[in-house]
Amino acid sequence: MDTPDPGRTAQLELMIGARLRTRRRQLGLSQSDLAQRLGVSFQQVQKYERGANRVAASTLLTAAQALSTSISWLVGEEVSGRDDDDDVFRALSRPGALEILQAFNAIPDPRTRMALLALAREMAGGAAA
Repeated sequence: MDTPDPGRTAQLELMIGARLRTRRRQLGLSQSDLAQRLGVSFQQVQKYERGANRVAASTLLTAAQALSTSISWLVGEEVSGRDDDDDVFRALSRPGALEILQAFNAIPDPRTRMALLALAREMAGGAAA
């Protein structure tokens, strides 16, 4: 019988947490809103989103229903299979990231979007180029 890899398990918890947070924020729900739907405290939702606590299977099912998604999506099975998907969801789970993406997508002029991208890259010290 194989023993679970603690590093892989921790990565899974981080990925699930990032996806929970991203989907919650897409729907405009607060941590308290989601906590109420899950029957847990908002502190528990914070721990799930940070990957500090494991999400029980029954809670994962309830979360998928509350967030109008599937368990498969929350655990990363309904994606293209690329290794960098987890990085994308972790980046989107940062405070303000989803809002900046929504604002960027709302800019109708492509030149203005590119100017904003250039500004962001400059502010990041060229790291995002």
